[in-house]
Parts: sequence; C-alpha cells; structure tokens
Amino acid sequence: MPSFDDPSHSHNAASVADVSPKDADHLIAACAFSEAERAAVYRAIETRRDVRDQFRSDPLPEDLVRRLLEAAHRAPSVGFMQPWNFLLVRQQETRERVWKAFHQANEEACQMFEGDRRAQYQRLKLEGIRKAPLSICITCDTKRGGPVVLGRTHNPATDVYSTVCAVQNLWLAARAEGVGVGWVSIFHEDAIKNILNIPEHVKIVAWLCVGYVDELYDMPELAVKGWRERLPLDELIFEECWHADGKER
Repeated sequence: MPSFDDPSHSHNAASVADVSPKDADHLIAACAFSEAERAAVYRAIETRRDVRDQFRSDPLPEDLVRRLLEAAHRAPSVGFMQPWNFLLVRQQETRERVWKAFHQANEEACQMFEGDRRAQYQRLKLEGIRKAPLSICITCDTKRGGPVVLGRTHNPATDVYSTVCAVQNLWLAARAEGVGVGWVSIFHEDAIKNILNIPEHVKIVAWLCVGYVDELYDMPELAVKGWRERLPLDELIFEECWHADGKER
C-alpha cells in the first residue's frame, strides 16, 4: 500500500492554491486504506459488544490502557474543544461504592417495567463494575473552551456529542486489542460525582467497565436474550425529508 505521503497520490490532497503555505505543509493524501486494513476497521465495528458479566480479573497492562486513552483522545470534537476527561478507577473500595450507587438505581429501574418484562430485566447480569479490573469514568467539561466555542454557538449539547465520540473511539480500539468494554448508565449522576469529587459543571457521559474477556456474543447480548432486535437499516433511511408514514422508527 502506498504511504500517506506518496507523491503519486497527491491528487487526493487539496490544491495548494486553496490553502496557505503553512496549511500545505500539513496536508497528506486522503487515499483509501488497503483491503485488509478496511476489513479490520469494519470487523471492529461489527463485532464490538457491550460486555456486562464476562470480564476476567487480571489487570490490563499500562501501555495498553494508554493506547486506549490515546485513541479516545483522538476523537473528533466540535470546535476542537476536547471536553473529555478520563477518571481511571481501579481500587476495589471505590468500585464497590459505585456499585452500590448503581444497585440502588438499578432497583428503581426494575420497578419501571411490568410483568414478564420486569422478570426479564431481573435476569440480566450487570456485574461489570465489580468484575472488571478497570473502570473509566468519561466526563464532559462544559466550560472547556470558554463561553463561546466554534460550532457550539447554537447547539450547546455538542460538547456531550463530542465526548461520546471519544467513548466510541476507545470502544473500537479496545475491541481491536481483545479487551471488553461495558457501558454503565444506570445511576444517579450526583451519587457518582460525590464519590469521585467531580465538579458540578462537569457532566458524566459514560462509566465504562474495561477488562480482558475470553468470549464475546456473536450478536448484541440484548438481542440474544430477547430484549430487542436490531432494526432493519432500510427502515431508518430517508431521502430528502422525513417519511411520516406512521411506522415506529
């Protein structure tokens, strides 16, 4: 495969007439990846899973954790605000306090379902906080970049959207490394903030349980266990305008 700065692919880069000399120094060819590289990217996307209970207890090497964080930090962000922080939690005592906060919220969530759905919910194993050797609390600093941020002027939620991109980057990198990730979202935010001493203006976007796994489901676990099926893509694609046909999307 040609290197990204191969002159033979210079037609993919922007015209020098369109950019300043300084900008031109930083342009590289936008050539496609090789077939094997493309396949690896799509494999990571297609086989990524939300792990709830299958974690091994052995710790992750520090250099691997660093690679995952570097991948997260390479995520796109509106106005290049980079609003994320990564709180690494390894101590069993801290994770147990977080688990108790989760457990309280999980009991509340269970009561929101009725009949067979509640029984089905109770059968789901959600033990990642206790089992995974590492938890990463990914936050969004709503003040980063100041009061006016390029691209955020009319949609203040773009800082959270940007942080979610960091979550996805980490998740895909973890899949490529053979590391499982589980996203815990069932908790009262204030409870976790109190445990980790997170400032009021900082939002918790994701609590990720991270650790080695020996096996992954070949499809999303909630589909395997009959909670919900993947929606057909063709039903989610519109052309030019919204299709108000009355179907659930």
